[in-house]
Amino acid sequence: MVVDLNAIRAFFSRPADEVMVDPEGPAMHQVLLVALETGVIRAAERLEDGTWETNTWVKQAILFGFRRTSLVEMPGPGFPMFDKTAYPPRHFGLEDAVRLVPGGTAVRRGAHIARSVVLMPPAYVNVGAFVDEGTMVDSHALVGSCAQIGKRVHLSAAAQIGGVLEPAGARPVVVEDDAFVGGLVGLFEGIVVRKRAVLASGVVITGSSVIYDLVHGRELRREVPEGAVVVPGSRPASGDYARSHGLQLAAPCIVKYRDDKTDAATALEQALR
Repeated sequence: MVVDLNAIRAFFSRPADEVMVDPEGPAMHQVLLVALETGVIRAAERLEDGTWETNTWVKQAILFGFRRTSLVEMPGPGFPMFDKTAYPPRHFGLEDAVRLVPGGTAVRRGAHIARSVVLMPPAYVNVGAFVDEGTMVDSHALVGSCAQIGKRVHLSAAAQIGGVLEPAGARPVVVEDDAFVGGLVGLFEGIVVRKRAVLASGVVITGSSVIYDLVHGRELRREVPEGAVVVPGSRPASGDYARSHGLQLAAPCIVKYRDDKTDAATALEQALR
């Protein structure tokens, strides 16, 4: 299928009441799925200055799919599933060169999975997500709706990359090239993890989290710098009650920036790919 980017953008950029009643809607939805899956369009893109810009019209187009379709029973292995018809499970062929290891992984239609990606079971990749070449999505990991994952990223077991469809203008979570995301890490609310950053197991970062850079003596929000090594930390909670009970709050801390020792510890095993 040939995708005309200008045509699809013009169609879905119109007011919702026009799009919802347009008889060409179902056909354009199929074009949308192909455009997302091939990476022709993305929910967010990196600009030349390094900032990430949300493509609001793409997210709005995805939402139209949910609004236009109804809930149906979908056959599944051993038990039925019930979902909107717009985004059924995606199927792959050998020509896609994706390693989809047996054991229960699900990828929804409208998600881009590049060649040489490894999906370990059971992982889940939602609609609008973008997973680039050489990345591994390990067991029980989630790549949420519209999340943007770069090249050669390792999402370790049970890593949770939060998704966002609404509001349409909200920035999704971004993990740039060569980052290492440890087990049980949680990234939510539009956090950007820059290239080659390392997040140790158990780190949780949200849009309101303060990231304490112990190397440079600064406080950061909503972005992990390039090459930063982040570990779980804590800080005293404020107030007399908190002090009397010795209460602490979670505080992700940058303890160093990536070096040769870090590279060796986080090196991807190419034999697995």
